Amino acid sequence: MDAVAVISASGKPLMPTNPMRARKLIKKGKAVIYKYRPLFTIRLTERTDGDIQTIEYCCDTGYQHIGLSIKSRKHEYVNEQRDLLPNETERHNDSRKYRKARRRRKLRHRACRRDNRHDNQICKDGYAPSIRNKRDQHISLYRSYTEILPVERAVFEMGQFDTQVLKAIEKGEPLPQGKDYQHGERYGYATLREAVFARDDYTCICCGKNSFKDKRILCVHHLGFRIGDRTNRLANLATVCTKCHTPKNHQPKGKLYNLKPELKDFKGATFMTMVRWDMLDKLKVVSKDIQVDVTYGAATKEARRDLKIKKSHANDAYCMGSFHPSHRTDLKRYEKCRRNNRVLSKFYDATYIDIRDGKKKKANALGCNRTKRRESRRSEKNERIYRGKKVSKGRIVLRTKRAVIRPGDIVYVGKKKYIVASSKNLGAQLKLADGSLLTTSKVTKIIHCGGWKTVTM
Repeated sequence: MDAVAVISASGKPLMPTNPMRARKLIKKGKAVIYKYRPLFTIRLTERTDGDIQTIEYCCDTGYQHIGLSIKSRKHEYVNEQRDLLPNETERHNDSRKYRKARRRRKLRHRACRRDNRHDNQICKDGYAPSIRNKRDQHISLYRSYTEILPVERAVFEMGQFDTQVLKAIEKGEPLPQGKDYQHGERYGYATLREAVFARDDYTCICCGKNSFKDKRILCVHHLGFRIGDRTNRLANLATVCTKCHTPKNHQPKGKLYNLKPELKDFKGATFMTMVRWDMLDKLKVVSKDIQVDVTYGAATKEARRDLKIKKSHANDAYCMGSFHPSHRTDLKRYEKCRRNNRVLSKFYDATYIDIRDGKKKKANALGCNRTKRRESRRSEKNERIYRGKKVSKGRIVLRTKRAVIRPGDIVYVGKKKYIVASSKNLGAQLKLADGSLLTTSKVTKIIHCGGWKTVTM
């Protein structure tokens, strides 16, 4: 059963209660509704103080997922997993790209505002906007819960990660020592391209053709491009020839679309290495009366084995600290929502009939497949010759207004409750989570999801 946070008449957090008792207090006029997020909270109208037990705030920090467990000796009050935005970096890049394009247009020219770009103001604290946002999400959640719950101790998993040691363990190689740390994984190679080609024996991973024997021109491909991973680490780069490295093969069902990196992604480890101490200092400033401690992943793993529970982000948070109550609350999972959509234009590609099989295909799928402008459009990779009848023209659609109902919102038609997946026909219709359509005019009540939306388990 979900817990209800309680605030005294003087504004002091008290011990949580159950929903039934909170309902009775509100009905008798002894309490009023204080807030709904992150927990349903009531404020007492008469009592100004009360007995408080020790409550721990335990957090499994992470680059993409955050596990939370708030518990006392006998009860667990919060059991959550928070999923952050997966493609925030790409959104920042898109926003920057469209902003620069607008300023280059002659019809709407606006010079770059360099006056407010001095002294590195965008990264004024030394972190990129995407990294800073992920750090601030941990701090924001901590602040929101400590304002309504009498937390006395907080534990955060901020273990130190050594990415070179992790790579060596995963490959089964000896641990790097001495000068190996200084040399790094590209030592002995003039460029990153040369290191990738030498590792793959100058052979394309798709067709198996060699650069010397088969006279193939090679290029470097990012294995994690589909999930937005464009990091230039050796584990994420592969050798492909120019005949296989085409826009068509990057699309679904293409040769390059389903290729996955060979090694584990260390984004989370790098993130924690960068911000862990800065985050710890800011957490201590939020509430000076709360004792903030640090634990490590190895200790969490051993505690999880002793308690014999499954691996998850919320369970890792539960295994931290001194309390492990048998009374646990149900797991809740939330996803971060994009509050603003800065990309105001959307391009829809033209559609043609493929004369080879008679199916409709996008113009991008039936293109010249060149990746560089110096290549000829009429090479052997050209598939424009298979374009048949033109079914639809390419067009750009501009978004001129903001939709009132957005994805993740809850709408009511009478007493029936629905979750919105997207809006259609300029907001006249809503596509629901079950795939059906609903006319917007029939909606009687709207509950906006805010910054987080609930994920159905």
